[in-house]
Amino acid sequence: MMDEDLKKRIDAQDQMIGKIYISVEKTRKYFLWTMIGTIAMFVLPLFGLMFAIPKFISIINQSYSSINSLGL
Repeated sequence: MMDEDLKKRIDAQDQMIGKIYISVEKTRKYFLWTMIGTIAMFVLPLFGLMFAIPKFISIINQSYSSINSLGL
């Protein structure tokens, strides 16, 4: 009697642990993809700025040099 009751409890706990494991894995994957998305949304604009800022600076320098050549 005691062994049967104990076995039922252990089986129920095994099922609960299995459900908890599945839930934890889903949460872990969600956090992983959230972190990857956050990093991508931060790093990709930085790479864009690495090319955009020098281009803007060269445009500004050309504008100033053309203004200076006109004597204004």
